[in-house]
Amino acid sequence: MTPAAIKPAISFDDLTKIDIRVGTIIEVLEVAKSDKLMKLIVDFGDHQRSILAGIKQERANPQEIAGKQALFVVNLPERKMAGELSQGMLFDIGYEDKLTPCLASPEYTVPNGTRAG
Repeated sequence: MTPAAIKPAISFDDLTKIDIRVGTIIEVLEVAKSDKLMKLIVDFGDHQRSILAGIKQERANPQEIAGKQALFVVNLPERKMAGELSQGMLFDIGYEDKLTPCLASPEYTVPNGTRAG
């Protein structure tokens, strides 16, 4: 793989606007109207969210991520896709570089809702 060019510089203030938190993926569900999306039910400590992720074709068994902690962007506007509501975004590694994506996750268990940054 040849690394992509670095994107244009942003300000530190721009970076602090992104709210990335650790959540535990409690459940991985099929999205009936989609060939790509799976519905993740994620525990953020004080609440749960439904987050849609395009992982159905990227993994032999999307269920394998259930029970794992990962990073999620939680301050995006809610978005309806394939008839389901997504309340955030899975922050994974590799997709943009056409690699098999993997979870961005803490090296040891931390409380759900812990902020990255």
